Amino acid sequence: MTLGDWLTLRGDAKLSANKGGTKMKLLFAAAAALMLGAGAARAADFVTIPLETTINAPADAAWKKISGFCAIGGWFKTTCVITAGTDGQMGAVRRIADRIDELLVAKTAWSYSYSQPKSPIDYHGTVEIQPVDKGHSKLLYTLVYDADALPKHEPADKAADKDRRAKQFTGLVATMKAAAEAK
Repeated sequence: MTLGDWLTLRGDAKLSANKGGTKMKLLFAAAAALMLGAGAARAADFVTIPLETTINAPADAAWKKISGFCAIGGWFKTTCVITAGTDGQMGAVRRIADRIDELLVAKTAWSYSYSQPKSPIDYHGTVEIQPVDKGHSKLLYTLVYDADALPKHEPADKAADKDRRAKQFTGLVATMKAAAEAK
Protein backbone atom coordinates (compact mmCIF):
# COMPACT_ATOMS: atom_id res chain seq x y z
CA MET A 1 0.00 0.00 0.00
CA THR A 2 1.35 3.39 -0.93
CA LEU A 3 1.07 6.51 1.19
CA GLY A 4 -1.44 7.91 -1.34
CA ASP A 5 -3.58 4.75 -1.04
CA TRP A 6 -3.52 4.99 2.75
CA LEU A 7 -4.50 8.67 2.70
CA THR A 8 -7.30 7.97 0.22
CA LEU A 9 -8.70 5.23 2.46
CA ARG A 10 -8.60 7.63 5.40
CA GLY A 11 -10.28 10.37 3.39
CA ASP A 12 -7.23 12.64 3.70
CA ALA A 13 -6.19 12.67 0.03
CA LYS A 14 -6.21 16.47 0.06
CA LEU A 15 -4.17 18.06 2.79
CA SER A 16 -5.48 21.38 3.94
CA ALA A 17 -3.91 23.94 6.17
CA ASN A 18 -5.47 23.88 9.61
CA LYS A 19 -4.54 25.09 13.06
CA GLY A 20 -1.62 23.15 14.47
CA GLY A 21 -1.00 21.29 11.18
CA THR A 22 -2.72 18.11 12.42
CA LYS A 23 -3.11 16.62 8.96
CA MET A 24 0.51 17.43 8.08
CA LYS A 25 1.67 15.77 11.31
CA LEU A 26 -0.47 12.76 10.42
CA LEU A 27 1.13 12.63 6.97
CA PHE A 28 4.65 12.68 8.45
CA ALA A 29 3.71 10.01 11.00
CA ALA A 30 2.28 7.80 8.24
CA ALA A 31 5.39 8.28 6.10
CA ALA A 32 7.64 7.39 9.04
CA ALA A 33 5.58 4.28 9.78
CA LEU A 34 5.81 3.16 6.16
CA MET A 35 9.57 3.68 6.11
CA LEU A 36 10.02 1.73 9.33
CA GLY A 37 7.85 -1.06 8.00
CA ALA A 38 9.81 -1.21 4.76
CA GLY A 39 13.08 -1.54 6.69
CA ALA A 40 11.69 -4.37 8.81
CA ALA A 41 10.83 -6.49 5.78
CA ARG A 42 14.14 -8.35 6.10
CA ALA A 43 16.20 -8.38 9.24
CA ALA A 44 19.95 -8.36 8.76
CA ASP A 45 22.07 -11.19 10.09
CA PHE A 46 25.53 -9.66 10.22
CA VAL A 47 28.33 -12.20 10.45
CA THR A 48 31.79 -11.29 11.70
CA ILE A 49 34.81 -13.41 10.87
CA PRO A 50 37.77 -12.28 13.01
CA LEU A 51 41.09 -13.76 11.97
CA GLU A 52 44.43 -13.14 13.63
CA THR A 53 47.98 -14.36 13.71
CA THR A 54 51.19 -13.38 15.46
CA ILE A 55 53.86 -11.81 13.29
CA ASN A 56 57.52 -12.29 14.20
CA ALA A 57 58.34 -8.67 13.40
CA PRO A 58 57.65 -5.29 15.00
CA ALA A 59 54.37 -3.63 13.98
CA ASP A 60 55.97 -0.77 12.03
CA ALA A 61 58.19 -3.11 9.97
CA ALA A 62 55.36 -5.59 9.36
CA TRP A 63 52.89 -2.88 8.33
CA LYS A 64 55.30 -1.47 5.72
CA LYS A 65 55.28 -4.87 4.01
CA ILE A 66 51.53 -5.54 4.01
CA SER A 67 49.82 -2.15 4.01
CA GLY A 68 49.54 -1.74 0.24
CA PHE A 69 45.85 -1.49 -0.66
CA CYS A 70 46.39 -3.46 -3.87
CA ALA A 71 48.86 -5.94 -2.39
CA ILE A 72 45.89 -8.30 -1.98
CA GLY A 73 46.16 -9.13 -5.69
CA GLY A 74 49.54 -10.79 -5.18
CA TRP A 75 48.40 -12.62 -2.06
CA PHE A 76 45.37 -14.04 -3.88
CA LYS A 77 47.47 -14.63 -7.02
CA THR A 78 45.22 -12.45 -9.15
CA THR A 79 45.08 -8.90 -10.44
CA CYS A 80 44.47 -5.73 -8.48
CA VAL A 81 44.43 -2.23 -9.93
CA ILE A 82 43.49 1.15 -8.48
CA THR A 83 40.59 2.39 -10.62
CA ALA A 84 39.85 5.64 -8.75
CA GLY A 85 41.63 7.87 -6.27
CA THR A 86 45.18 7.45 -5.00
CA ASP A 87 46.50 4.10 -3.77
CA GLY A 88 46.37 3.95 0.02
CA GLN A 89 44.30 7.11 0.41
CA MET A 90 40.70 7.41 1.59
CA GLY A 91 38.34 7.07 -1.36
CA ALA A 92 40.68 4.88 -3.42
CA VAL A 93 38.92 2.08 -5.29
CA ARG A 94 40.68 -1.19 -6.07
CA ARG A 95 39.41 -3.74 -8.58
CA ILE A 96 40.38 -7.32 -7.74
CA ALA A 97 40.35 -10.02 -10.43
CA ASP A 98 38.68 -7.64 -12.88
CA ARG A 99 35.33 -8.01 -11.08
CA ILE A 100 35.35 -6.95 -7.40
CA ASP A 101 35.44 -3.25 -6.53
CA GLU A 102 36.46 -2.23 -3.01
CA LEU A 103 36.45 1.30 -1.61
CA LEU A 104 38.96 2.40 1.05
CA VAL A 105 36.65 3.87 3.72
CA ALA A 106 38.87 4.22 6.81
CA LYS A 107 42.58 4.37 7.54
CA THR A 108 44.88 4.72 10.55
CA ALA A 109 48.65 4.47 10.90
CA TRP A 110 48.42 0.66 11.13
CA SER A 111 45.04 -0.26 9.64
CA TYR A 112 42.56 0.24 6.85
CA SER A 113 38.94 -0.70 6.24
CA TYR A 114 37.21 -1.20 2.93
CA SER A 115 33.71 -1.85 1.66
CA GLN A 116 32.25 -3.34 -1.47
CA PRO A 117 29.82 -0.54 -2.38
CA LYS A 118 27.83 -2.62 -4.89
CA SER A 119 27.71 -5.72 -2.72
CA PRO A 120 24.22 -7.00 -1.90
CA ILE A 121 25.60 -8.46 1.35
CA ASP A 122 27.00 -5.13 2.63
CA TYR A 123 30.50 -6.66 2.72
CA HIS A 124 33.31 -4.90 4.67
CA GLY A 125 36.80 -5.82 5.78
CA THR A 126 39.48 -4.42 8.06
CA VAL A 127 43.21 -5.16 8.02
CA GLU A 128 45.14 -4.13 11.14
CA ILE A 129 48.52 -4.57 12.82
CA GLN A 130 48.82 -4.25 16.60
CA PRO A 131 52.15 -4.16 18.45
CA VAL A 132 52.73 -6.98 20.94
CA ASP A 133 56.32 -6.24 22.03
CA LYS A 134 59.58 -4.99 20.46
CA GLY A 135 59.90 -7.95 18.11
CA HIS A 136 56.31 -9.11 17.58
CA SER A 137 52.98 -7.85 16.36
CA LYS A 138 49.53 -9.19 15.72
CA LEU A 139 47.83 -9.19 12.31
CA LEU A 140 44.05 -8.94 12.47
CA TYR A 141 41.82 -9.34 9.41
CA THR A 142 38.12 -8.96 10.12
CA LEU A 143 35.30 -9.55 7.64
CA VAL A 144 31.71 -8.40 8.19
CA TYR A 145 28.73 -9.11 5.94
CA ASP A 146 24.97 -9.65 5.97
CA ALA A 147 24.36 -13.39 5.67
CA ASP A 148 20.61 -12.88 5.23
CA ALA A 149 21.31 -11.16 1.92
CA LEU A 150 23.11 -14.19 0.49
CA PRO A 151 21.30 -15.89 -2.41
CA LYS A 152 20.82 -18.95 -0.18
CA HIS A 153 20.23 -17.88 3.41
CA GLU A 154 19.04 -20.96 5.25
CA PRO A 155 21.10 -21.70 8.40
CA ALA A 156 23.09 -24.48 6.71
CA ASP A 157 23.82 -22.25 3.70
CA LYS A 158 24.96 -19.39 5.97
CA ALA A 159 27.26 -21.73 7.92
CA ALA A 160 28.78 -23.15 4.72
CA ASP A 161 29.36 -19.64 3.35
CA LYS A 162 31.00 -18.50 6.59
CA ASP A 163 33.25 -21.59 6.62
CA ARG A 164 34.24 -20.98 2.97
CA ARG A 165 35.13 -17.35 3.64
CA ALA A 166 37.02 -18.21 6.85
CA LYS A 167 39.07 -20.85 5.02
CA GLN A 168 39.82 -18.53 2.08
CA PHE A 169 40.89 -15.63 4.29
CA THR A 170 42.82 -17.84 6.74
CA GLY A 171 45.00 -18.71 3.76
CA LEU A 172 45.30 -15.01 2.91
CA VAL A 173 46.34 -14.17 6.48
CA ALA A 174 49.02 -16.89 6.34
CA THR A 175 50.34 -15.37 3.09
CA MET A 176 50.32 -11.89 4.66
CA LYS A 177 52.19 -13.25 7.70
CA ALA A 178 54.90 -14.71 5.44
CA ALA A 179 55.20 -11.38 3.59
CA ALA A 180 55.41 -9.41 6.85
CA GLU A 181 58.12 -11.69 8.24
CA ALA A 182 60.20 -11.84 5.05
CA LYS A 183 63.72 -10.46 5.45
